[in-house]
Amino acid sequence: MSVPPVPAYGTGALADLPSSVLASLGVPGRSNVLGLPATPRVCVLIIDGLGWELFQAHRHQAPFLASLSGTSLTSGFPATTVTSLGSLATGLPPGGHGLLGVQVAIPGTGRLLNCLRWQDETVDPATFQPAPTVYEEAAADGVNVSYVALGLYRGTGLTQATTRGASYMAADGLGPLVGRAERALRKEGRGFVTVYHADLDTTGHRFGVGSPEWRHQLRFVDLLAERLAEVLPPGTVLYVTADHGMIDPVERVDFDTTAELSEGVALLGGDARARYVYTEPGAHEDVLAAWKGLLGDKAWVFSRDEAVAAGLFGPVRPDLLERVGDVIAVPHADLAIVASEREPYLNKMVGMHGSLVPAEMMVPLLSYARH
Repeated sequence: MSVPPVPAYGTGALADLPSSVLASLGVPGRSNVLGLPATPRVCVLIIDGLGWELFQAHRHQAPFLASLSGTSLTSGFPATTVTSLGSLATGLPPGGHGLLGVQVAIPGTGRLLNCLRWQDETVDPATFQPAPTVYEEAAADGVNVSYVALGLYRGTGLTQATTRGASYMAADGLGPLVGRAERALRKEGRGFVTVYHADLDTTGHRFGVGSPEWRHQLRFVDLLAERLAEVLPPGTVLYVTADHGMIDPVERVDFDTTAELSEGVALLGGDARARYVYTEPGAHEDVLAAWKGLLGDKAWVFSRDEAVAAGLFGPVRPDLLERVGDVIAVPHADLAIVASEREPYLNKMVGMHGSLVPAEMMVPLLSYARH
């Protein structure tokens, strides 16, 4: 089995951005790993789904973004929205905040939690994601902190887990996103404003990356970034980043119709490009062998201990370990591990993400400063 790339935690990962932002704002106790310049105000634009490789391949569709200086960061693992928003909220690798994927086991319950939908009201977001947020930390130091995103996300479990400490500003459209961000940035004193936009990711899932629909959506994203840059008050730096990239896997293996994969499995979590397999008692070794045998050289297949030892999640808090699958399968070839009966919505997607390959794990970090 080839050795998978490990996210650059502590040197150039998405989790290093919020810590560096706080340091650049003068908040004590945070390390400026990325060497960001000191500034009184920062705006971070998160473009869901804009991977570094996608950005490089379609720079002509995003002339403003292409004009900015920047580099790439790695997301955490899995390369998915829940996990990345957890790292952007806390400055921690996934093993420190516990939002370890779209669907993870709720230890001791025999149930999965879908961290995007968060429909299980018995799971308290503040307990499930126990780490303090950078927004709380900044606010405690006197920084004006705002989070600008769709109104439908307000109050959801994921939002409660990842935006604690920020003033949530609902904005349902590109104009309101810019207007509300401008309003927040023009408050007196230091400011930290995060703007989150999901439409590029949604378009990629539905139509595929590089499709006409996706390329037109990228043009709107570029316009959003340009308009944000235009309204920045003097002394503000705009950072543009993303939570993950995306590919369009063609080959699919279906858990629900493949007996070799389902034998001995109690719960199937994760996502099509980063699967968590929770095994029945005593079935761990057999399940691990079966998944390795069937997926062959198309996926990295680990035990939980192997994945943790390899550093895929960064340091993992002991109380969060059981959220990780007993077996973890990460396709690196053109493959999606779907479940047509239990996850029909996922089976219909064209674009997918979650793996450790560069197309999914690498994200941009672009900057624009208004002096």
